[in-house]
Formats: sequence, structure tokens, C-alpha cells
Amino acid sequence: MVTKNTITNQIDEETLSCSICLDLLKDPVTIPCGHNYCMNCIKTHWKDRKQSHSCPQCRETFTPRPVLKKNTVLAALVEQLKKTGLQSAARAGGETRKNPSENPGQREGCEAQETEVSRVKDVQEKLEQEITELKRKDAELEQLSHTEDHNQFLLNYPSLPALSKSKRSSSINIRPPRHFDGVTSAVSELREKLQDVLTDSWTNISLKITEDVLQSEPEPKSRAEFLRYSYEVTLDPNTAHTRLGLSAGNRKVTVMKQHQSYSSHPDRFTGWLQVLSRESLIGRCYWEVEWSGNVFIAVAYKNISRTGDGNECGFGCNDKSWALDCSQNSSRFGHNSIWTSISGPASSRVGVYLDHTAGLLSFYSVSETMTLLHRVQTRFTQPMLAGVYFWYTGDSVEFLKPG
Repeated sequence: MVTKNTITNQIDEETLSCSICLDLLKDPVTIPCGHNYCMNCIKTHWKDRKQSHSCPQCRETFTPRPVLKKNTVLAALVEQLKKTGLQSAARAGGETRKNPSENPGQREGCEAQETEVSRVKDVQEKLEQEITELKRKDAELEQLSHTEDHNQFLLNYPSLPALSKSKRSSSINIRPPRHFDGVTSAVSELREKLQDVLTDSWTNISLKITEDVLQSEPEPKSRAEFLRYSYEVTLDPNTAHTRLGLSAGNRKVTVMKQHQSYSSHPDRFTGWLQVLSRESLIGRCYWEVEWSGNVFIAVAYKNISRTGDGNECGFGCNDKSWALDCSQNSSRFGHNSIWTSISGPASSRVGVYLDHTAGLLSFYSVSETMTLLHRVQTRFTQPMLAGVYFWYTGDSVEFLKPG
């Protein structure tokens, strides 16, 4: 016989109980230390405490008093647990009124249900382990974010393990009874939300600290200094117009006479002979290209339009792209369809320097020395992609390997 106590013990009812009233959580809230309480219980506990407020379990203090908001995920989990207990108690009561001999498969059914309950318990334990691990990584990241020595940060950051998609829970093949679906779903949702929050935290803090490090360093002057920020750019075949052929490991692009056999893709340019890089450009980046013919060397936001031949798609013709128009006889720079002539043509090798945080974009003619062709000072609101636009068949651009 499966009783309410059996079910709640398997699900570990204590984890969903308030340590103040010792009952299932009512309007559950989670305070900053991670412990959970009924909304009314913790409010009563903190009543008249004006200076500091502590957790009844771990005694961590908070000043000022944290704002209490209902934890909707825990609330849903508690409701599912209540439903589970009621359904199981009703099932157990019905079975006591039956003669076991009238249903030969009854015992086997109960044994099967207990097995499924055990599997649910196993899933829950693994999810709790993963949540604990995520919290540990968050604590490590938080500690690292307070590193004042930028050199020490750069030494420690690579050794900090990156967040990865959970493998344990996805490898569990479990088919629990229908009334446990809500429980496992709620716990899984909690883990996934925590994973998302920590991943965003990880990205934002690491980018912020990296930007702080870069801002503390002067702008490069010589080619050797620029090469310190060398970035290997590869082109994304899914963005290439069908008349553009990619080669050299997707670092070289050439205008072909015939259309290439690319698959249909929403990121592909359909009107302009253009292609974008696979990698996003943030922080300080420097790359060099070799070009021939008449080409636009550009940077653009990822959300630039791709379909049609209007200005909203063309590099330099809208507010989402910046382009250097290079030819044998002259050069010009364009942004938002405003074109500025540049004195003298660019050499066949052009260097592009982007300081995304500082809003700085510079184009250089590279030979034995570096000659500044054009510099833009603005504010970039999104990560950038490198790009190329072509005029004629046979024109080509190759993104050179760093060094």
C-alpha cells in the first residue's frame, strides 16, 4: 500500500517545508542566502528588527532588510506535492476496500509505482547536486569579480571552469507516473532558470572585468602593438551571397560567375554581394585583410537586414554598418549613406582596429609602416561582425591569420 507518508518521504517533504512553522511553504520566498520561508513567517520573524535582519537557519545578516518576493517556482512545486499526496492517499483508501484476490495485478502495480517514486527521488537528488555546484561556481565568480589586480584576474580567469550544459539529468531515462510529472518538471525548471541566471552573470561579469582591463591600457601605436590584439576572423557561409565562393578555411572570399550551391538560410544576403564573419567582435580586436579589385571592408551589427537590395542591407548605407570602400585609385568611408573621401588609395593590405568599449573604429593602410586612413569615434550598442561587400566578378578578400 502506498500511503501519503511514503510519497512525501520519497519526495523529501522537508526540503519544501518552512523551518519556522515546520509546515509546507505558504507563499514561499527565497532570501539572499538561499533559504526558503513562508512569506508571513519570515515577515513575523523580522518584525520590529530595524537595524539588521538575519536568516533563522544560517544566521547570515542583511542590511537593509531584503525585499521579499514570492518564489513562483517553489510555490508551483509545493502545489504539485500537495496534489501528489491527495491522489496517493485517495488511491490507498480505495485499495483498502478491495479484496486483493479480486485484482491479481494489484501488487505488481504497487511495486512498479514504488520503483517510479524511487526514480523520481534519484532525479531530484541529482538536480539538487547540480544546483549546489552552480551555486559554488557563482560564489567563485563573485569572488573573482572583486579582484582589483587586473594581472591577477587574467591569470586566474582561464582556470575558472566555465558553465556547461548539464549532462546528468539529460541522460536519465525515466517515465514517472503522471502525477509526478509536475514535480520533476518544476524541479527541472528551477535548475534551468538558475543555470540561465548564472550563465548571464558569468558572461556579464567576465566582459565587464575584461573591459576594465582593456580600458586601463593605452591605445596601440605601432603595428607590433596592434598585433597584440590580433583576432582570427573566419567567414560564415550561411551569410554569404550565392555568388560568393569561400576558400582557405573560410578566410578567403571571391566573387564567382556562377551561383554556388548554398542551402537556404535566413541569415544569407540575397541582394548585395556581401558576407559576414562567424565570430562576434567585442573588446579590442585587430585584423588584417588582403584585397583585390573594388571592395568594401566593413563592420556591422548582427541584426542588419539580409533580404533584398535596399540600403538597409548594404554596408555603409545604414546606421548598422561602417565601411571602407577600397579601389586602385581612391578610397572613401561610409556610414548611414554619408560618404567621406579619403586622400590617397589604400594599400592592398588593410588593418582594422576596433575598440568596442571605447567606441573606436580605425582603418589603416599596412605596408612597411601603418598609415591611418580613417577613424570613427562613436558608441557601439551591440557586438560587431566583420564583413565584406563586392562589386565585380573576380574581386577577392582574404582575412589573414594573426601574426
